[in-house]
Amino acid sequence: MTRRAADAGGARSGASASQHASRLHELPAWQAGTVACHSPEDLAAKLATGRPLRVKLGVDPSSPDLHVGHSVQLRYLRRLQLLGHLPVLIVGDATARVGDPTGKNVTRPQLSREQVQQFAQTYLEQVGLVLDMQRAEVVRNGDWFDRMGFMDAIRLGASTTVARMLERDTFAERHRAGVPIGLHEFLYPLMQGRDSVEVRADVEIGGTDQTFNLLVGRDLMRAEGMDPQVCITLPLLPGLDGVHKMSKSLGNSIGLTDAPREMYGKAMSLPDALMGDYFRLATDIPEAVVEQLLAGPPRDAKAALAGALVRLYHGEEASRGAAQEFDRIFRDKGLPDAIPSSDWPAGELDADGAVWVVRVLQHLGLAASASEARRLIQGGGLKVDDEKISDEQFRLRAGRSYLLQAGKRRFHRVRIA
Repeated sequence: MTRRAADAGGARSGASASQHASRLHELPAWQAGTVACHSPEDLAAKLATGRPLRVKLGVDPSSPDLHVGHSVQLRYLRRLQLLGHLPVLIVGDATARVGDPTGKNVTRPQLSREQVQQFAQTYLEQVGLVLDMQRAEVVRNGDWFDRMGFMDAIRLGASTTVARMLERDTFAERHRAGVPIGLHEFLYPLMQGRDSVEVRADVEIGGTDQTFNLLVGRDLMRAEGMDPQVCITLPLLPGLDGVHKMSKSLGNSIGLTDAPREMYGKAMSLPDALMGDYFRLATDIPEAVVEQLLAGPPRDAKAALAGALVRLYHGEEASRGAAQEFDRIFRDKGLPDAIPSSDWPAGELDADGAVWVVRVLQHLGLAASASEARRLIQGGGLKVDDEKISDEQFRLRAGRSYLLQAGKRRFHRVRIA
């Protein structure tokens, strides 16, 4: 059974929610692990009111799964939840159809309503791995944007200027480079800001790449005569490649619902230089222990990190099992306990009674496309019966079973009928 990271956050410390709530007005608890606050004075004033604050986090369901990079903001929000404040989670079923251009050099493809609704369901399930959803407010911004008419959108657009939009670095870079910017993209920050007006946010949190959008929320709330929200930015977690922000589309992510051995293996592939970031942003390991681990052998530190991640989302038993299996495969040159198997039907063979290995890799999900399968082979990442395959035209023959290994962690047995 999957273990809730949220439960672990309070249970291991032995502190109840009511004990945490007694620290409702503590400013240091808000500052830990943040990059910037706009502004500390406003935050102090809001805390001085003595009431729980409404802390907004917007999540656009633009893909079906959340990853460890998302957990940085969710874990911060969970900390505030334990202090007695109210997380206000906005599911951006309207904004996801526009697409936030943050970090993109081109216009993001717009999603259909059906895609967004499908993704939203899995998002909320996975958010519940970190947050206590019984003590959170969940709203969908389609509830207000779908009611707006064309003139409402014009009035929203009139609340800012093109010059203001070009202050956003991604827009400015694209404008200088002559890369097209869709008019609808200018609406995205305004829509996110309008969300803050609708839910009367006291605070909004987001990654550093969201700074511009968060500040637009302050502007719109002020224009409506409301007390503007405080904007708190958090670090972005680098992906497994150590270059780009974690992203499933870039293939450099650790999914919150990845199987234990997959999560463990991905963490073990992390560049040594990133271990400190992952320890501090994605686990509950105390700083003193982190410093001690980083001062020791990198392999031991990485194993502790991998084990901690699996423990958060799958529990202690799964963490031990993933570590043992990883050691058996990579240190002892063994095989996983459970290897999926498939039969390849005789009707799918060529005239010589064989099948192209690239086709098999695609069919079994070991490669997303023929080009990816070829790259795997070219890079020396495919083994058949423990033999490295370098021939892209390799065929699997009828009447035999083969053990395929794609990369370091993916195995599959296939029997050719």
